[in-house]
Amino acid sequence: MTTPSAATPSTAAGTGRHGHAPAPAGAPRGRGSLGPVGLVLAGGVSVQFGGALAVTLMPRAGALGVVTLRLLVAALVLMVLCRPKLRGHARADWGTVIVFGVSMAAMNGLFYQSVARIPLGPAVTLEVLGPLALSVLASRRAVNLVWAALALAGVFLLGGGGFSGLDPLGVVFALGAGAMWAAYIVFSARTGRRFPQADGLALAMAVAAVLFLPLGVIESGTKLLDPTVLGLGAAVAVLSSVLPYTLELLALRRLPASTFAILMSLEPALAAAAGFLVLDQALSTAEAAAIALVIAASMGAVRTQVGRGKADGAGL
Repeated sequence: MTTPSAATPSTAAGTGRHGHAPAPAGAPRGRGSLGPVGLVLAGGVSVQFGGALAVTLMPRAGALGVVTLRLLVAALVLMVLCRPKLRGHARADWGTVIVFGVSMAAMNGLFYQSVARIPLGPAVTLEVLGPLALSVLASRRAVNLVWAALALAGVFLLGGGGFSGLDPLGVVFALGAGAMWAAYIVFSARTGRRFPQADGLALAMAVAAVLFLPLGVIESGTKLLDPTVLGLGAAVAVLSSVLPYTLELLALRRLPASTFAILMSLEPALAAAAGFLVLDQALSTAEAAAIALVIAASMGAVRTQVGRGKADGAGL
């Protein structure tokens, strides 16, 4: 199982929470591009519908229990598929992968605590502000201030001027998940440089699962062993982790960086659709407009970074 190089701050706004980065900007384009685009969109749909399924599972197992099952199953699958080597790594390598795993565990835990309190669409919209902020901060171009302002306008609109319509704790959890997503991107890049193929991702997922196991056991106890809970938890892991990994890995062999990044910016819209279809979470006009603003800001930041990369390359 192979994986492309990990995400860097320059592509942060359009990098998915799976730790995969876009293919090189010079990746071939052509008639077959519709295929990989479809794969990425399918992966995004899978992630968000997996999140919606997780919300329906929370009354049975609790938010922490659902995260525990997702991480455990995903870790087992990745460890079996990747079979990473445990020997021959320096202490700094292990330190990097452990921090990567911690950020992964925190990101998932905070996000699922958020969607237990606020609708899926607004939660993902707030979460994506983390990678967007990382992308803006990593760039020195003034135009990124426009994208930041656009995103802040979307957040203001989403909160109705004060988040009176959303659970404040759910908002805090979503923003915390976004901060951990930004950290996840940074340490995903470092892990990708230190470990071959997807070995680092598999090991980090195992670290996250081990860290979260006590929390899941404390909250859910023997509920985690219920066959229905186990089955639904495995489905969440497959939809939210295993299946998207596979689809993105196939797509990234032929998909240009700019296309992939922009497609990943559509996650809030996919989340809103999943919340509506699975959880009957309808959006108000203001919430839909807010999500559109954040998506536009994310796309704009990605396009700016891609244009900057091409300009830098032309100047060499």
